[in-house]
Amino acid sequence: MIRPGVEKRASESVENVLHLSSGLMVVDVIGGEPMNFSQSFSCPDCGISIDEIEPRSFSFNNPFGACPVCHGLGFKMEFDVDLMIPDKSLSIDEGAIVVLGWQSVTDFKSYTRCIMDALAKEYHFSLDTPFQDYSDDIKNLILYGTNGRKVSVHYVGQRGVGDYDVTFEGLIRNVERRYRETSGESSKAEYETFMRVTPCKECGGQRLKKESLAVTVGGKNIAELCHYPIADLKVFMDELELTPMQQRIGKLILKEIRSRLGFLVEVGLDYLSLGRATGSLSGGETQRIRLATQIGSGLVGVAYILDEPSIGLHQRDNDRLIHALKNLRDLGNTLIVVEHDEDTMFAADYIVDVGPGAGSHGGEIVATGTAEDIMKVEESITGAYLSHRIEIGRASCRERVF
Repeated sequence: MIRPGVEKRASESVENVLHLSSGLMVVDVIGGEPMNFSQSFSCPDCGISIDEIEPRSFSFNNPFGACPVCHGLGFKMEFDVDLMIPDKSLSIDEGAIVVLGWQSVTDFKSYTRCIMDALAKEYHFSLDTPFQDYSDDIKNLILYGTNGRKVSVHYVGQRGVGDYDVTFEGLIRNVERRYRETSGESSKAEYETFMRVTPCKECGGQRLKKESLAVTVGGKNIAELCHYPIADLKVFMDELELTPMQQRIGKLILKEIRSRLGFLVEVGLDYLSLGRATGSLSGGETQRIRLATQIGSGLVGVAYILDEPSIGLHQRDNDRLIHALKNLRDLGNTLIVVEHDEDTMFAADYIVDVGPGAGSHGGEIVATGTAEDIMKVEESITGAYLSHRIEIGRASCRERVF
C-alpha cells in the first residue's frame, strides 16, 4: 500500500528485488504500462550491457572512449594489395609480389616457395598464371590464407627432407605479423612503403568506440554532430526537442553549448565544424577560436593582444568580429589589436599609428588618438587613407594583378 511514511519499507523492498533478480525490476503500475528498471546498464530483452556512461566515454583522447582498434586516431596504416602487387599482369613466378620478405618466392629452394607450390597443388592453380587472371577465390586464398585448413608442404632443407602440415596465413596477415614483430627501424620503414592510411573499419573514422557512438541526442551521435558546420549545429541545438525530464537534466549543459556555439558564430566561424583538425586551421581562425573561448569565459580585467584577427574575413563576418571585440571590452577587459582594417580602426577607442613607413622606414609614433584625430595629422599616411586624401585606385590594383 502506498501511503505516507512507506518510503523506508518501499526502499528495502526495492533493494531485495534487485538483489534477487540480478539488478532487474519491473514495477506493475495499476491502470498503466509496466515500468522497467535496471542496475546493470543492460538491455532487459537481450542482456547486452555497457559501461556506465561518463564524459570520458565521448573523448577519443581517453582510452575509455577511444576506438580500441585505431586508438582514437580514426585511421590506420594498412597494407595495400596494389602496392604489394603493383603489376598484376605478372605471375608469382615472374615476381608479381614485391613486398619485403616475399621476393624469395621465386627461389625454388625457399620455404616460401614450397608453401606456394603446396597451395597450387592443393587448390589447382598455376604459379605461372598472371595474378590478374586468377579467380576471386584464388586471389582471396593467396591474400587471406586457407582459413585454418592445412596443406602438406614438402621441403628440402639443410637438416634433411620432410613433409609438414602447414596452415597458410595469407600474404596480408603474413606481412602484418612480420611488421609487428620486426624491431629494426629500417625494416619497419620499408614495410611502411607498402602501406596506406585508411579510415578505421571498426569506427568508420569516427574515432570513438561503438558503445559511445550508440548514444544519440535528437537521433544524432556526437561524431555526427561534430561534422555539422557550426551554423547548422547551432540551429540543431536551438530546435532540439526534449521531454520535460530531459530538459531538466540537460538545462545547464544545453545553455553552455548554445552559448559557445553563438560565440563561434559571432566571430565569423560558422562555416567550420567541431571535428575540423587543428592543423588545418589558419592563424586567423585559430585566433578567433581563442577569442570566442575568452568571450565565453567571462573573465574581466584581462589584457588581450590580437594580431590582425580580420585577415581573410568577409565584410559581414568582419562586422561580427568587431562586435565580439566590443563585447569583450565591455566586460571590463583591455584589447590591443594590431590591425590595418579600416572598419576596425574606426571602431577603436584609441589608435597608435606607427610609421611613417614600413620596416626600416618606420619605428616612430606618428599619431595617436581616435580615427578622427589620426585623420587630422598631415604626416600620417594611415590618416591620409582614412580621410580618403589618398586612395588605392582600382586600375593600379588591376595592373598589379595582370
